[in-house]
Amino acid sequence: MTLSTSYLTLFLPLLVLVAVLSEARIINNYGRPRLGETFYEEIRELLRQRLDEIENEVSVFEEEQPPRPEENPTWHGPESLGQISGVAVDRNGRPVIFHRGHHTWEYSTFNASYHYQELTRGPILQNTVLTLDPVTGEVIEGWGKSLFYMPHGLHIDVYGNVWLTDVALHQVFKFRRNARNPSLVLGQRFQPGSDSAHFCQPTTVAVAPAGEIIVADGYCNSRIMVFNAAGGLLEVIPQPGEFLSLQVPHGLALLPELDVVCIADRENMRVTCPNVGLKRSRTRSPPLTIQQPDLGRVFGVASYGNYIYAVNGPTSPMIPVRGFTLDPRTERVVDHWSPLSSKFTQPHAIAVCPNETALYVVEIEPNKVWKFDLIRPDSKK
Repeated sequence: MTLSTSYLTLFLPLLVLVAVLSEARIINNYGRPRLGETFYEEIRELLRQRLDEIENEVSVFEEEQPPRPEENPTWHGPESLGQISGVAVDRNGRPVIFHRGHHTWEYSTFNASYHYQELTRGPILQNTVLTLDPVTGEVIEGWGKSLFYMPHGLHIDVYGNVWLTDVALHQVFKFRRNARNPSLVLGQRFQPGSDSAHFCQPTTVAVAPAGEIIVADGYCNSRIMVFNAAGGLLEVIPQPGEFLSLQVPHGLALLPELDVVCIADRENMRVTCPNVGLKRSRTRSPPLTIQQPDLGRVFGVASYGNYIYAVNGPTSPMIPVRGFTLDPRTERVVDHWSPLSSKFTQPHAIAVCPNETALYVVEIEPNKVWKFDLIRPDSKK
C-alpha cells in the first residue's frame, strides 16, 4: 500500500458524506432540511471503522516480515518410531511428539460408521508421547504406553498442560504437567457421534490464554467445538445457516490478537480463520481465508505473532509438498519453504517454539521429525 492510496481510501468516505449532506432533506427547527442525530452517529461509526481498517492495513504494510524457516543441518531426530501424527514444543523449548508405535491407520481400521475395528490388538504398548532434546534430537523421556489406540493431535498450552486426541477412542485428553493420568476427558470412549457429548475422529486441540478449549472435530463431523476450561460446551462452528463449510479441519492455530482460530481446512485446500468470540464480540466477522492454487491439502498450521506457518501434504503431481508462510490479515501467501537435504513426503503437523527461534515438522511416512531454524530477513545482511 502506498501513502497516496492510503489517503485516497481515507478521504473517499468523507467525500461521500459531503455528497449525502448536500442532498439531505430532513426538516430542521427553522423549516429547512436537517439531518437526524441517528444519521450522524451512523456516519461517525462508519468513519471510525474505516479509520481502524486503514490503521491495520498500514501497520501490516510497515510490519517486519516473519522469519524464514531454514532446515537445521545438524539436527537428527529419533529413529524407529511409528507414524508421527502430532508435535508441540514445551515451555523449555523441547519438542514433544505423539506417535502411533506399531499401530498404523489403514483402510480397514474403521468401518463405514467410523467405529474402530482393531480393538483385539489392544492399546499401543510403547511410549507414545516423547520429549526430545532440542539440540541432539535424542529422546529425553517418554510416557503414554497402554493408553492410546490411534494417536492424532498434540497441543501444549501456556500452563504446560498436554492435550491429546485419539481418533480411535474419539476422545480428547488433558494431562497436567508431569502427570500420567488425564485430569479431563472429553468425548465417549470408542463411541463416534455428532451431538454435544460426542466427537467423531477429533484431529487436534488449541487452548486459548483464558482457558477455552477449541477442538477440531474432525474427520467425520467437520466442525469446531469450543468449550470452557471445565469442559462445558460454549459454541459450535459453523452455526446452522452460517456461510462456512469445513471439510476435515485437520490443524488449529490461535491468533488471540485477531480473535480468530486458523483452521487447516484440509479437503477444501485452504486455511480459514473464523472469529471464535474469545473477546466476547457480539458480531462475527467473515472468516479470513487463504486459498491459493499451489496450497494443496493443508495438514498443519502454527502461529507466529499474526502470521501462520503451514505445511501441505500429497495433493497432485502438480502441487509440491512444502511449507508456507501465510498472512491471514491480507489473505495471502508471503513465502514458500522446504528442507534442503531432501523433500517432504507426508508432513502431518507443525509447531513453533515459544521463543520463536525454531519450528518442527513431523511426517507419517517416513516417520520423521524435522527442525527448522527461523531466520530473520535482516540477519543475513
